[in-house]
Amino acid sequence: MTLRVRRPASLILAAFIAMGVTTPSALADPVGSGQVAADPTLGLRDLGVDPTLSFYGLEGTQSLVIPVPQGVAPAALTASVELPFTLRRELPFDPPVGSFTVLQNGRTISRVDLPGADNGPIRLPLTGAEVRDNAVAVSIRTNLLPPEGYCIADGSTPLRLNGVAVEFTGTERAPATVADFLPPVLQRLTIFLPARPTRAESDAAVRLTAGVVAHYGAQPTAVSVARLDGDAPLPQAQPFERQLIIRESATPTVELEGTSGVPALLITGPGDDLLNQARLMSSGNPLRLALGSKAVAGPVQDGPQLAADQTALRDIGQPERHATALANPHVNIDVDQTRFGRAAHDVRVHLQGFYTPLPSNLSGQLVVSVNGETIDRWPADPNGAIDRAVAIPDRLLQRNTHLEVAIDAAGRTGGCGESQPVTLTIDGDTTISSTVASPPVPRGFQSIPQAFMPKVEIGITDDAFADTVRAAKIVAGLQRLSALPLDPSVTSLEEAATSPNSAILISANAWKDDQLTLPVAVSKDAKDAVRLGAQDGSGKPLSLTLDPGLRFGSLQTVYTGGRTVLVATSNGSAAQLDVLLDWLNADPKRWDRLKGTAVIAPQDQEPVTVTAEPPSQPKPQLQQRNSGNYWLIGVGVAAVLLVGSSVIYLRSRNEPGT
Repeated sequence: MTLRVRRPASLILAAFIAMGVTTPSALADPVGSGQVAADPTLGLRDLGVDPTLSFYGLEGTQSLVIPVPQGVAPAALTASVELPFTLRRELPFDPPVGSFTVLQNGRTISRVDLPGADNGPIRLPLTGAEVRDNAVAVSIRTNLLPPEGYCIADGSTPLRLNGVAVEFTGTERAPATVADFLPPVLQRLTIFLPARPTRAESDAAVRLTAGVVAHYGAQPTAVSVARLDGDAPLPQAQPFERQLIIRESATPTVELEGTSGVPALLITGPGDDLLNQARLMSSGNPLRLALGSKAVAGPVQDGPQLAADQTALRDIGQPERHATALANPHVNIDVDQTRFGRAAHDVRVHLQGFYTPLPSNLSGQLVVSVNGETIDRWPADPNGAIDRAVAIPDRLLQRNTHLEVAIDAAGRTGGCGESQPVTLTIDGDTTISSTVASPPVPRGFQSIPQAFMPKVEIGITDDAFADTVRAAKIVAGLQRLSALPLDPSVTSLEEAATSPNSAILISANAWKDDQLTLPVAVSKDAKDAVRLGAQDGSGKPLSLTLDPGLRFGSLQTVYTGGRTVLVATSNGSAAQLDVLLDWLNADPKRWDRLKGTAVIAPQDQEPVTVTAEPPSQPKPQLQQRNSGNYWLIGVGVAAVLLVGSSVIYLRSRNEPGT
């Protein structure tokens, strides 16, 4: 079977190729040629780019790659300018003391003077910038002329552009072929399923969710599963939104539906075809098959390519790193366990690089630190070479551990312009080595999703639609944490619970499996008692009392039988579990901030994360204490008041992103 395409295929197209179906004639003709979103403005965060750009020194440069939807062209960058401290003291400027220049391939696109007020607005025109492969790449350069007597060349006070957004002109073009269905910028994808989805439909929806989130990477693309109400028409898709329908049937079909606005994509077929399509969503290899006018699916590699036990920085997406400052440059290296595709420990980093030899008026040392804690240091070398292996202690490892390499120099630098800056460079040849960690390091939420690689099973109950919605929310949140695509598969709750593989178990109303003890669970013999995954000084399990009627939803992690398990459940209120999942997905940073072994969402209260020490460690004697705030006891907060070994991290309402 063949599939006709008009342009290089998107990620989802590769999945459709493997179904072995011929696309309907509608795919060859313009369908849904309507246009939407006239002259939109999108923030860089919506495009998957940091919305703050920092420029150091008298001449700073930042490169920017902006995805461009079909049918529109970038018109300008808008932002507010945060001035270095030394320039703020001389406001207002007359004449201007600096400028921004936008360049592309050495060609000047625009030049704009620095605004004469701190936090003043600025607009940098992009008219004439060339768009290639649905993206525009430009460089922004600053040139500053500080007032007499001030020096900002040391880079300690950067000039910043905050809240950078992109103005587009034109209208987004609706997709006319399957190849164009997924645009360069996607804010929302809605996957529609029947009210009672089959296992194949649920599996396809969850796999598609993981694949689409992985495809868009840093873009905060929202992917949701919605109910398909018979033959009722779908709601009209908004700008930068797409809709997809999955339905199991005997006839395989891939076609665009709709003649106005943005058409939906309909995917039907027998179970095996739907599963094969979804499996391909997490594999980029079949993409190359769709570049010609015809394509035939070949063998499919199942699962992501994982890093070796030793790998170079450039092979895991971190090319050469460098920084320049008058005396104290520093660079950061991300030791991301999801890049390795497994839980890791015994991590060693063999640093390769160089730095500008320090002048005679400065002396210094190189310092390597993790999360602010120094793990190695040595005197600066006259030849400026770096060739040193450092070990990261397991106790400092997180899902993504930030390793900082810095030059700590001291001495008299002289007046402005009397000393040359020091440049520190860490080569891409720097290697990271590690071994598989079992149990993972650390345990709990910081062990996932890497402990779910290369495959994870998702167990759902007979309430298939509701559990598929929950599974998609969990997978979307975990995929945003991962540098590699996840490979989930949906099965029954019983099969996943007894499998030797890592699993996500969804039992929304209650957890009834005595073979798996959760960190926080409601005991069967006392419906108002909560059992914590910790012990008192005599080795007895801690059991605290609930305020009658209090309900909470929870996500809880357990390491058992050589595998990591994530359980999504509640104490009789599936709605509270849904509240928790919606809260987590409202801000992707909330998934990243989760620590401990369980997160609990009580009624009308903010979620709480709980960490209990391993049961083998001695616990102080439980002290009795009365309190009217029984809901706190129910979610484990009382444990921090009563038991020193249970550490509870409360989410503050003032914490950003919560």
